Amino acid sequence: MDEVEVVVAHSERATLRVGDVFLKVDVDQARIDVEVEAMALAPVPTPEVLWRRPPVLAIAALPGATLGRLGGPSTGSPAAWAAAGAAIRKLHDAPLPDRVGGAGRGIVELAAELDKECESLVAQGVLSAGLVTGNRQVAEAALRPWTPVFTHGDLQIAHVFVDGGEVTGIIDWSEAGQGDALYDLATFTLGHEEHLDDVLTGYDTEVDLEVIRAWWSLRSLLVVRWLIEHGFDPFAPGCEVDVLRSRM
Repeated sequence: MDEVEVVVAHSERATLRVGDVFLKVDVDQARIDVEVEAMALAPVPTPEVLWRRPPVLAIAALPGATLGRLGGPSTGSPAAWAAAGAAIRKLHDAPLPDRVGGAGRGIVELAAELDKECESLVAQGVLSAGLVTGNRQVAEAALRPWTPVFTHGDLQIAHVFVDGGEVTGIIDWSEAGQGDALYDLATFTLGHEEHLDDVLTGYDTEVDLEVIRAWWSLRSLLVVRWLIEHGFDPFAPGCEVDVLRSRM
């Protein structure tokens, strides 16, 4: 019998792997609904849905391997990163889905959330006031009008599988919907700034690099406390706190 591998687990959801099947357990069925719908609409490779019995979604494993992970080395070639950029561009060029996704929060709402989180980070002694204030200033560039596109909404490098120079699939679509294209690009290159040029080669359109850097700061500021509270370590080398330090 195959072993059960815990891919990720916290109080809201868990993903297990048994052989060539991934089992996603989620207490919020709305997230699973979004994921299944988004995979059906996305014009890029996605995992096959094998079956669904709430609260579990079973999907087939993808060929290839991820480009790496946050805090670890990248195992992908420049061609693989460029192929990922091309796939992201194809997604962003697709017809808009009906819902607003995780990359689509409004400027006022996002600024209020960011200010509240920055205040909490300093008040609770999680990060120094200088580090928080400096990155809050950098993050300001992301708070601007943008044209909505079809975004993944949580496009971490661990969610993109490649084989050679080809993208074989993109997973974890629960935050998909209308959103800011540069949020996806920033999430994908978070902690791997050295591959941004390769990604943009494949993306093949001009982007505002200041906004991408702003999203690195903004996203990191917003998730540090959540990660700690859910058993992850944003202080690990190469992870979110190092990203914040690199912006200073």
